[in-house]
Amino acid sequence: QVQLVESGGGLVQAGGSLRLSCAASGRTFSSYGMGWFRQAPGKEREFVAAIRWSGGNTYYADSVKGRFTISRDSAKNMVYLQMNSLKPEDTAVYYCAASPLGATMTDGAYRYWGQGTQVTVSS
Repeated sequence: QVQLVESGGGLVQAGGSLRLSCAASGRTFSSYGMGWFRQAPGKEREFVAAIRWSGGNTYYADSVKGRFTISRDSAKNMVYLQMNSLKPEDTAVYYCAASPLGATMTDGAYRYWGQGTQVTVSS
């Protein structure tokens, strides 16, 4: 059974940093893409960042480029999202997801999803 478990969310002031973690288990993800998405209240879920599990190529939404960094530790089956220079508009529930179609910005391509972790950025 595939499980993705996010952690690391919380409340932070604008300009601060958080690191989200995603623990992946239940299968081999070597051919998968891993992504982070977020959903703010009253808004649709949106792509944040993605990474190829095997090769490390990364992709980012324009809104987070230069502030967020996605990475993975294959030995630990972990995916991370380092978030710096946080803004109030980054407030959302953040989801980790796994796609058998590789790293992509399309949420429909992701087969497995975590339960999410809340990030709140105060002004």
